[in-house]
Amino acid sequence: MTTTVQQVSADEKADRTQDRYPTRHGDTTQVMDRQDPVVHGSPEDGPLDAETMRHYEDTGYLTIDQLLTAEELETFRNELRRLSEDPQVKADEATVVEAQTEEVRSIFDIHRSNAIFRRIANDPRIVRRAEQLLGSKVYVHQSRINYKPGFVGKDFWWHSDFETWHAEDGMPAPRAVSISISLTDNHSFNGPLMIMPGSHRRYISCAGGTPEDNYRKSLVMQGAGTPDKQTLSDFADEYGIDVLEGPAGGAIMFDSNCMHASNGNVTPYSRSNVFIVYNSVENTTGKPYAAPKPRPEFAGSTDFTPAG
Repeated sequence: MTTTVQQVSADEKADRTQDRYPTRHGDTTQVMDRQDPVVHGSPEDGPLDAETMRHYEDTGYLTIDQLLTAEELETFRNELRRLSEDPQVKADEATVVEAQTEEVRSIFDIHRSNAIFRRIANDPRIVRRAEQLLGSKVYVHQSRINYKPGFVGKDFWWHSDFETWHAEDGMPAPRAVSISISLTDNHSFNGPLMIMPGSHRRYISCAGGTPEDNYRKSLVMQGAGTPDKQTLSDFADEYGIDVLEGPAGGAIMFDSNCMHASNGNVTPYSRSNVFIVYNSVENTTGKPYAAPKPRPEFAGSTDFTPAG
């Protein structure tokens, strides 16, 4: 695979040596203000109107009621089912299985390994929104399918994605946006995404270090890089919690520094989604800020070729 490296100025290179979001260096949790803008573009730059962009800046997320057509949704669901039953896919390092049931939990790097999901990752309906929010061309930092099957789908603990991408992938600033595209209905009871609205304006510097090959454990159950319970309680009291329900075919875009989580699924109704992370080409990753070495390519891409 060819890696396209963006040219960066001397000032940008110097700025990368300064860790403005330190984490995992001490024994206590620290909370600091965000030092970068949330929105880098304007309503004139893409399909999002001013009201939607204001909501994103205030809460850290926006919703798209219907992104996929009925035909697209059926195609994705069929591929979702096929991949979960493929023994080669299940044995691949980029596939994460549930610790107890061995059912597929996530399949990473799906935008490169699968032609169907490659198309949606490069679809202008999504890419133009990401470019508008981030104010530049974007590339796919990470992609995956998340399965949360009925009765056995496990939870995702509270965390900021940027904290992990900064510490372990070397992402300098929170100039990245994720999109979660629903392939099944998201009810309040089957483990939907939960976000603390407004939490993206604060950065939690987590305690403790990063173990060697931490990704092997963290992709199954987060450990390093998760805030302590008191800090989470304080955030919940200050920001509240939004439970993001919605129909299959809709989507949620949210800032990389949002504090978010999802409950386990003890209902019969599965909750599955396509998850794609877009990072600005002006915010490309480098040496990890708080890890012995970068995570594998499937977890944090170093191919900075613009999407779309």
